[in-house]
Amino acid sequence: MIYITLLNIAIFQGIVLGIIILKSSLFKSNANKYLAYAIFTLSLLLLNLVFEIVDIYNTIPLLRFIDNIEWGFIFPVFIFLFTVHQVNHPIRHSKKTRWLFVPFIYYAFINIFSDLDTIAGVYDIPNSVYRVIGILRLIGIFIVPPFIIGILIYTYSFIKFSNNTQEKKWITILWTLVSVLLLSWVLAIILGLFFEYDVSSFMKLLALFGTFVIHWTAYFGLFKYRLAKDKEGINKLLTHKISFSDNDLSIDTNLKKVNYSNNLEPPTTENLYYIKLEALCKNHQIYRDSTLNREKVAEKLGISSGYVSKLVNTITGKNFANYINYYRVEAVKEMILDSEFKNYSLLAIGLESGFTSKTTFYNAFKKATGMTPNAYRKAHK
Repeated sequence: MIYITLLNIAIFQGIVLGIIILKSSLFKSNANKYLAYAIFTLSLLLLNLVFEIVDIYNTIPLLRFIDNIEWGFIFPVFIFLFTVHQVNHPIRHSKKTRWLFVPFIYYAFINIFSDLDTIAGVYDIPNSVYRVIGILRLIGIFIVPPFIIGILIYTYSFIKFSNNTQEKKWITILWTLVSVLLLSWVLAIILGLFFEYDVSSFMKLLALFGTFVIHWTAYFGLFKYRLAKDKEGINKLLTHKISFSDNDLSIDTNLKKVNYSNNLEPPTTENLYYIKLEALCKNHQIYRDSTLNREKVAEKLGISSGYVSKLVNTITGKNFANYINYYRVEAVKEMILDSEFKNYSLLAIGLESGFTSKTTFYNAFKKATGMTPNAYRKAHK
């Protein structure tokens, strides 16, 4: 029961994930389209196993049409197409890639033609024709190992064309997981057909590994990778927009380390330390450092952390955390209104602005604006 539940969760997650990839503007691309198709195919393979375990094929025989199609042939093709589109290799536009679908179409045609007799009863196939079908199926069995191994090696040869280290790492891990899954499937076929081993338990373990592939793709492959890629893109845009000059901190010469108990200026807006703090936030965006604290700011200003708190509390009426979060929220609002950042996720924007997590980001933003980042973006489209 637990086993079937795990499979059902993975199937549901795979279907939802595929729909999100196809429909969400954040993930929509030709590469991700094929990744979504691959996830749908893997989910369908797991669904067929669930149907077999619960013996639904005896209740609804027509579902055998879906089960008898060798989806394992088309799954690596989608992974290949995802890879070549992701690395922007010219072969992605070649019509020759259509030949990769031939083994899948070959087996699908044979099985559907046969099932129209044995399952649907549409017509009666003569014994002589069945012998031909048997020979064609045998040929198909011998096609499986070289085709799977060949397309995996062929796919791997294109990963090197990626110019992004993070992207290359994510595609390589995905390729490795898919390779383990498919090569194990081929091994099971060989052991079952040629050596007559009972591979049912092995196939169930393989299905569990398939659920892991879906979970990994959902969280690490898409969410984490997308987040990292978005943060990298946002960082490049922000770095390009910020012009650092030697004059930004020209007041440094006026800020000497002094005796904190006697010589510090009163905490007013004219205070040189406060002016420098404002310059650090406005011009140098120190708030983007998620580990920023009073001690780091005090070190930059050459004063004590206690005096930093006193400056901020007295002049702004905020504590240090709220003062820094104010600048972070303002940075997020500015990026939301900037069309250059429209294709980046709000979470990536928040994290690049210095927030440490989704919760702190959303709470601080709502506290400052009265609405969530999503609502703010929709209100300013």
